[in-house]
Amino acid sequence: MANVCWQRRWETLPAQTDVLVVGAGPTGLTVAATLARQGVEVTVVDRASVPPVTSRAAVVHAYTLEVLDRIGVTAPLVARGLRAARFTVRDRDRVLLTLGFGDLPSTYPYALLVSQSVTEAVLTERLAALGGQVHRPYQLTGLDHDGDRAVAGFADGTSVRARWVVGADGMHSTVRDLAGIGFGGPADVGESFLLADVRVSSALPRDEVALFLARPGPLVWAPLPDGVVRLVAAVADAPRDPDAARLQALLDERGPTRRPDRLTDVLWSSRFRVHHRIADRYRRGRVLLAGDAAHVHSPAGGQGMNLGICDAVALGAALGGVLAGHPDTLLDDYAASRRPLAEEVVGFAARLTRLATLPPAGRPLRDLALHAVSGMPPVRRRIALRLAGLQQRATTRHRGDERQAGRR
Repeated sequence: MANVCWQRRWETLPAQTDVLVVGAGPTGLTVAATLARQGVEVTVVDRASVPPVTSRAAVVHAYTLEVLDRIGVTAPLVARGLRAARFTVRDRDRVLLTLGFGDLPSTYPYALLVSQSVTEAVLTERLAALGGQVHRPYQLTGLDHDGDRAVAGFADGTSVRARWVVGADGMHSTVRDLAGIGFGGPADVGESFLLADVRVSSALPRDEVALFLARPGPLVWAPLPDGVVRLVAAVADAPRDPDAARLQALLDERGPTRRPDRLTDVLWSSRFRVHHRIADRYRRGRVLLAGDAAHVHSPAGGQGMNLGICDAVALGAALGGVLAGHPDTLLDDYAASRRPLAEEVVGFAARLTRLATLPPAGRPLRDLALHAVSGMPPVRRRIALRLAGLQQRATTRHRGDERQAGRR
């Protein structure tokens, strides 16, 4: 399905466009679909010659599903995913905390478990239905954004003039670098993670995401459709291609002990490294950032892709308004509202990671605290709302009211 609307290089790029989106991951595709739905002329480019078939993110939260419903993506995505009713925090066989999603105040009271490659395929199909396409492979090499239009140059010598450029090209964003936007954060090597899609013989429920806390680092166990399980683990030095023995050792080290998981097949595995960083600004002139180009953090809590998709719909709506004749302060509003949300998510992911990696001396107190939270329904509900992203409704509404009051 994913190849229905991406075009190889012999499909020439237009000489000019209203919006140039660089990067065809979930964020870029969502921006493009949001704009195309408004009738905006949008051009999407990506440096990869074909769409990826493997990917990191595996969960789409309730608020993200609400946001995607605005552009007609949620129904086909839900049809291809697996609904998780709970999120549990575990220490080996002990369940320390259970967060239920069934009573979330949302049309989608669950976490949807689906590979990022499937999410991208559904978004690509929606873009095609709206008349859009992805041009591949085009590598951005130059960006002049000081005039009334931006001019983007590519490695093959072609160029595109655009009224606006959106950088949705990931953590190592070329758009961000060429625009001269800083990417703040600690100057360290970042956190190392191992990830894999596997098949396992397991007693763990298949409608639940489990976060195992362990001194070496957290392990996320997330079921996917067709009996697949996504494993994500923080490790000191992840191997380039984790093999079955390494993954089984990881399950033995951090997973259940009474009825241990037994690995039966490795579908694919990889590694990645993540820093905790946020762009100094989301807008510089005619250049705007969204998704991982604007913020990166630990995958704890499964917030990264979700935050990027919500960035994208907000940015697409703002750009559509500007192109329809509204003042471009709408884009400043986008930047002003989305950056604080990124700060909150980065902090939340960092706290989850610290919670998971407490030294042995601190674990009894941690477990006691989690047990206490487990007996406090209002606190459990607040955490569930936070995981599901639903606190963004109130936060976004409040900040919008503040900006309107400021204008008055």
